[in-house]
Amino acid sequence: MDVIIKEDHIGKIIVSEEEIRNKIAEAGKIISEKYRGKPLLLVSILKGAFIFLADLCRAIDIPCEIGFMCAQSYYSGTDSSGTVNITMDLEQDVSRYHLIIVEDIIDTGRTLSDVKKLLAARNPLSLEVVTLLDKPERRVVPLETDMSLFTVPDLFLVGYGLDCGEQYRNLPYIAEYKSN
Repeated sequence: MDVIIKEDHIGKIIVSEEEIRNKIAEAGKIISEKYRGKPLLLVSILKGAFIFLADLCRAIDIPCEIGFMCAQSYYSGTDSSGTVNITMDLEQDVSRYHLIIVEDIIDTGRTLSDVKKLLAARNPLSLEVVTLLDKPERRVVPLETDMSLFTVPDLFLVGYGLDCGEQYRNLPYIAEYKSN
């Protein structure tokens, strides 16, 4: 069933619900094959990645654990503050796991770069990054992902966990946010 949002701020759909579903199924198969028989921990960066993490872990057919971190850089607007603040940290000892950071979107790369350094210093068995969306043209720090499901244009996007002022996370697709 399609969710219909009657909002003036929703622009063009950039990634459809079906495209998201198909790419996540592919990613789940790849991750399952790569980590079969290995202790796997998926770490979601809250709040935006929680929907992606839920669907990705259901697409993985091997045992895995999940953990959550909260790292903020956007606060309430559409521009990054440039300062990354870790407001909630993991509970697990990552040195016992192959770790995959599950991110919703990589924009400037500041947030993920800081989180990746923090987690790498804790000596996981391995460390990878899987992102739903990548905006490489906005990168201000050098950062590579191990798996990026979609490369998107330099637009402010909402839906599928991404928000603007805590709104629009519930959209089942990724759309451009128009600020009338």
